[in-house]
Order: sequence, then C-alpha cells, then structure tokens
Amino acid sequence: MNHLIAFFAGWLADLILGDPVWLPHPVVGFGKLIAAGEKRWNKGDNRRHKGMWLAIVLVAGVFLVTIGLLTGMRVLSEALQIGHTLQYVCEGALVFFCLAGTTLIREVREVFRAVDRSIEEGRRQVARIVGRDTSELSAQEVRTAALETLAENLNDGVIAPLFWLAILGVPGMMAYKMINTLDSMIGYRNERYLEFGRFAARLDDAAGWIPARLTAFLMLMVSGRLGLLPFVRKYGPQHLSPNSGWPEAALAGILDCRFGGPHNYFGEEVVKPFIGENDRPLTTADMERATLVNRLAEIVMVFLVLLFLLLLHIL
Repeated sequence: MNHLIAFFAGWLADLILGDPVWLPHPVVGFGKLIAAGEKRWNKGDNRRHKGMWLAIVLVAGVFLVTIGLLTGMRVLSEALQIGHTLQYVCEGALVFFCLAGTTLIREVREVFRAVDRSIEEGRRQVARIVGRDTSELSAQEVRTAALETLAENLNDGVIAPLFWLAILGVPGMMAYKMINTLDSMIGYRNERYLEFGRFAARLDDAAGWIPARLTAFLMLMVSGRLGLLPFVRKYGPQHLSPNSGWPEAALAGILDCRFGGPHNYFGEEVVKPFIGENDRPLTTADMERATLVNRLAEIVMVFLVLLFLLLLHIL
C-alpha cells in the first residue's frame, strides 16, 4: 500500500510543481551519458551496432541502477529502524522526475501568450519544446507546433511513463525515460544519426506503441468524442512516426483542425502528411480546450494505474 502512496505523492508533486528549473533532473544526466557515448562511438564502421549496444547498456543500466538504489534505500531504512520509509520517498521522487504533465501544459500556454504579443517572441518560445527550425514560422504554424507537441508529449511525458510504471514498477518507468531520451537525441533520420540511432528509434517505437494508442483513446474518452475513433484510425497511421500520429489525430479530431505538413528541421525540409482536414486558424480557446483534455486524460490514467496496482497488491 505504501508503494501506492509513494506513486500518488510523486504524481501530486508534478501536478503542483512541474519541473523547477533549480532542481537537478535525472534526464539531464541521461542526456550527458548519451552525448558522451555518441561522441565516442558514432564514427567509423559498424555504427548501427555501436548505437544498438549504447542503447542496450544505458537502458539496462538505468533499470538495474534503479533497482539497486531502491534496494539500498530499503536496507538503509531497515538499519535505521524506520520501516521502508527511505525507499518509498525515493520511489515518489523518481515518479515526480519521470512525469512532465504540468511543465508541458505551462510551456504550451506560454507559447500562445508569447505569440499573441509578437511573432518573434512566439518563435523563441516554441523553440523550447520542438526540435525543428522555428525562425520562419508564421503565427498559425507556431500555435500548430505547440499543440502537436502537446498531444505527442502527453504520451511521451505522461501516459507512457505511467504505463511502464504499472508494468515494471519504478525501474521500468526510469528505463522508459532513458529510451525516450535516446530517441530524442539520436533517433533522427539524418546523415549523422541514421545508422547510429536506428536501434534507439525502433526501441522507442516499440516502448510507446501501446501507450500512444491508449493516449488517443483516453483523449477521446475524456472529451466525450469516442465517435472520432474512425477518424483517429484513419489519420493516426499517416504520421511518419508509428506512434506520434495517434494522439495528434485525436486532438485534431477533438479541435476540428489540421496538423502536419512541411517542416524545416534546420535546413532539411521534412514533409509530414496532414492529420485532419479543417485548416482553420487556431486560437487561445483551442489551447485551453487541448490542455484540459490533456489534464483529464492524465488524471484518468493515474487512477487506472492506481487501480491496477491496488488489484496486484490485493492478489
């Protein structure tokens, strides 16, 4: 039961605090490890195999280190005769670090506020949350990019970590964050990363396959729009990513708008299929509706995980 309390406390901390800029974050450490490995091994021959082993070692390492950390906290708690208190505190802290729901919503709201003030400010703000060149985006494209990211990262930053928490506990949640960080850093289809990051990209696709579809379903459910399932089945698979299109299609259907189209990734144009049909201007009201859908989907997922873990505890 204390594991459930630790999980719920970690989620509440993210709900209230988000990611404070002053607080060191494990994902920053993940990024440094990935960058060091990429610098050392992304050269010469057999880059695909080098990238594969880097991903395997880092993901397995995070999983095992997390198990060791939690075990150490349990042993220390017993030695101090305080039950398993330190283990539960550590679990709650790691859950807090793995979730990004509040920070994501804050960032998207800031993009809409910034672009309402000036197009340049909007471009700078959206560059914080997207991996493309934003220097020439129109106001509509800035808003579209923010909402696409909101939908995609509901899966990557909230639903998928919670899914893997339910399946493999806190170590599985941490391992997923390493997988997702690997994909965000080396999972690109360009000359530098095509071979080296291929395994990391495919691993992220596999880890996010079920959560992405679950994310889309939850978005439709909380918005009372399950009738849009055929729309999502039509547009979800059209995205270049096997997963990102599903939550994007769900949000496009809910808002009756259109995502996708040509994007500039720092000098290289990538043409993404359109998701949705109504190419209408996006407004602050759309953003508020989208963030509400995100938050409600997150809350439902949290209680589903709590129910699942409670049933495991009872059985």
